[in-house]
Amino acid sequence: MVQDQVEGAAQTVVGKMQDAVGGLTGDTATQAEGKARQMLGKLQFNYGETVDQVREAVIAKPINGVLVAGAIGFVLGAIWARQR
Repeated sequence: MVQDQVEGAAQTVVGKMQDAVGGLTGDTATQAEGKARQMLGKLQFNYGETVDQVREAVIAKPINGVLVAGAIGFVLGAIWARQR
């Protein structure tokens, strides 16, 4: 498991607790912060999952990984050259 997945899951749990505390106390700012933390935690967890899946795909088929990296480099180079 990637570190981002662990941190994202932890942020989601903390955000849920913060949202609940804000709801119980009537503190809308704390509740909103908890909801935002939950969303960011989910995003971080999904990012970690994506990185893990890409890593596994590159290990399974390294030639495809090289081809995709080359294609991305070509596209970025074309965009950069066009902006000059």
